[in-house]
This record gives sequence, structure tokens and C-alpha cells, in this order.
Amino acid sequence: MAEKLDSILKSYVADGTATKDKLLGAAFVVASKDGPIYQGAAGRTRVDPSSAPFTPRSITWTASMTKLLTTTCLMHLVSHNNKHKLTLDEDLRPLVPELATLQIITGFAPANDPNLKEGEPLLHPNTAPLTLRHLLTHTAGFGIDYGDADLTRWSQWIGRTANVGSCTVEGWLTPLKFAPGDGWYYGTNLDWAGQVLERVTGMRLGEYMAEYLLGPLGVGEDTGFFVDRVVPPGEGGKRERQYVPVAQRDVEGTGELSEGVVPFPVEPVCESGGAGVYTCAADYGRVVQELLRGLKGEGEVMKRETLEEMFRPQLDAKQTECLREIIWAFGSGAEIPEGAPVDHGIGGLMNLEDVDGKRRKGSLMWSGMCNSRWWMDPETGIGGVMIVNVLPYGDATVLKMYDELERAVYGELVPAWQASSK
Repeated sequence: MAEKLDSILKSYVADGTATKDKLLGAAFVVASKDGPIYQGAAGRTRVDPSSAPFTPRSITWTASMTKLLTTTCLMHLVSHNNKHKLTLDEDLRPLVPELATLQIITGFAPANDPNLKEGEPLLHPNTAPLTLRHLLTHTAGFGIDYGDADLTRWSQWIGRTANVGSCTVEGWLTPLKFAPGDGWYYGTNLDWAGQVLERVTGMRLGEYMAEYLLGPLGVGEDTGFFVDRVVPPGEGGKRERQYVPVAQRDVEGTGELSEGVVPFPVEPVCESGGAGVYTCAADYGRVVQELLRGLKGEGEVMKRETLEEMFRPQLDAKQTECLREIIWAFGSGAEIPEGAPVDHGIGGLMNLEDVDGKRRKGSLMWSGMCNSRWWMDPETGIGGVMIVNVLPYGDATVLKMYDELERAVYGELVPAWQASSK
């Protein structure tokens, strides 16, 4: 069955210089609790047709794929390594003073307000507790300043130059869109979760991740928060290992790919729990394997009850309504039919019904800005990781390939794997 998946990958990568409706390279891993049941790749790492081949060990900036790793570290801290007695539902404001200063933005002053300047942001203090559960489920109220009209306008009003891309506490410190727990909104929640871990433990997020997650799993050499450490420049500035520059598709014109720029600092001040990790498909697949093992009570790192909580629907009716308004509009739920019942677990979006020909109900999934994606399906006992590196988000070629790969997994690979496991 590997041949079918190999064939799909190869059919979507460019042979030469023509890259319209093609990718430069892609890697795909399917894992069970016992290890990979498929691992393959196709294509190349750069625009130059003679560049190195793309492999499961090719390293990319995975952007929001980071969130699952950060979430796993926080859940490990809560359940395994908790001399500080951090819980999912305690108020974090005493632990992280910046969270105690948060205000909620409700609009902007009209021209006829006698007490305010026209366009002045309308802000009032947040008085509600803000918890780790809020952060890990995107229900705290944080947004992304350059992707939200109100937060962009607020930033301009106060003359703010930092933003989420600055990878600083100042850049992440924006007004809330609503009181914690009052809705669902995608934002800097996991960046703040990483800060919670650092304040509680006194360790950098990357140090904790290496010691308690990646190290015990025997991976991590190709995974980390600083590109020049994960993939050190070699002689003449060449990378010693397979770093993959991001490709940029000309979506308004030719549809061709050119070499782009990773929209992320090379040496960030803070380690972004929401978007900072560089990694490869092989390492990420090993983490997926561990989480599937943990669900069976066989994990090396995570407890079964911890994983069961991560895979439990977390949202109330109002939060779910907000989630549904956002995920298909922005492409975050592209692999789930629009309008299907969904929820959010701790770590990812969850489909509540089987997707025809694909993942079963109760699966978790998420993706990254450069179009890499993952899913985990506890009912079937498998998970998948696709690593690509192309902008902008929502690339139609990637989504088509991912759909074909997943359908081949459930149509051919899973039945063969299940038969061989009996």
C-alpha cells in the first residue's frame, strides 16, 4: 500500500521548472501507537530543480503545528511534573502579571462622543479569571493583531510597533476580544501558554520540550525553536542539514512558485508556543505515535487520563457557535465538510461525526501557516502528518493532495494494516 501513497506524493511535485498546480516537495507519515505504518516523501527542497530531495527528515518552519507540541508540554506539566500544582482551571493572573492587566476592546468612539476623541478604542478591564484551559482551547479572548481589524486599529491608535510576529511579550499583549470563556477566537493563546510554563518552571519552553517530550522519545536533533541551532549554517552559509526555504505561490498571477521569506524572526526574543518550532515529518510523527500510545495507557511521556482529556470536546454552545463561524471562513477546517458538527479539544479541532472515506469521529487536527497539517484518529488508532512549505495558507494544491492522501490511507492502507495486525 506504500506504492499508492508514494504515487500520490509524486504526482503533486514538480519535475522541472514549471510549478503551477504543483509543489516543490512534501513528506507524509502515518503512525499507529506501535510506530510508522507509512513514511515517504517526494520532490525537492528548493526552486532549483537540482536541489536536494525532500525527505521525511527535511526541516521546515512549521508555524502553528507548534501548538500541539506546546499543548502536550503544558498537559505534561499539569499531570506529571507539577511540584507547582498548576491546574487547568485556576486563575493564571497571579502567576503571569501581564495577564492581570488585560482589557477588553468593545469598539471605537464615534465622532459625536463629547468625552472621547473620534476613533479612540473603547476598553474596559477584564475581571474574569483566565485559565490554562481557556488558553489551550482558544477561548481566552486573544486574537492576532495583524489579522484582526479591531486589534490592528487599536495598535495604530496607540502607535504600537510590536506585533505577534515580533515574538515578544509586548507583541502578544493585546486587548481581549471578549471576556475569557465568552467565545472562541484564534489568537496568541498558545504563546501565552508557553509563558505560563516558563514562569511556573523557570525553564525556557524549548528546554522543557527537549527534556520532557522530545528527549524521552529519542527525537529532537531536528526539532527546536531557533533555526540556526536546529539547522546550523555551514561553510559559505550553506545549511549542514536539509533546511527547506518557504516557497511562495503567485496566486494573483501565474500560479508558479518562487523562493519566499519565512515571516518569523531568525533569533526570536521569546520562544513562541504558538508558532516557533522548526521540525521534520519524522520527528512530528514520533510525537503523534506517543500520543496514540498514551491513549492506550502505554505512553512513555503522557498518561492515559491526560490524553483522554485532550480528546474530550471542551466547548459550550456559545463557544461552538463562534468556532463554526470562523474555521471554514479561514480554511482551518478544510478537511472537514462545511457545516459538519465540530468542537475543540485540548490541542486541536475535533470532528464529531465520521468524515466519509476519511477520519472517524473524535479525531483531532490542526495545521500551520505554510500548509503543513496533522490529524489523530483514536477510534482507528492512527494519525497522519503532512509536511510541506508553501505560502499563502490554504494552498489549493496542498489541500487536494492532502485529501487524496487521507482517502488512500483509509481506503487502502488502514485495511491492510488492520489485516496484518490480526
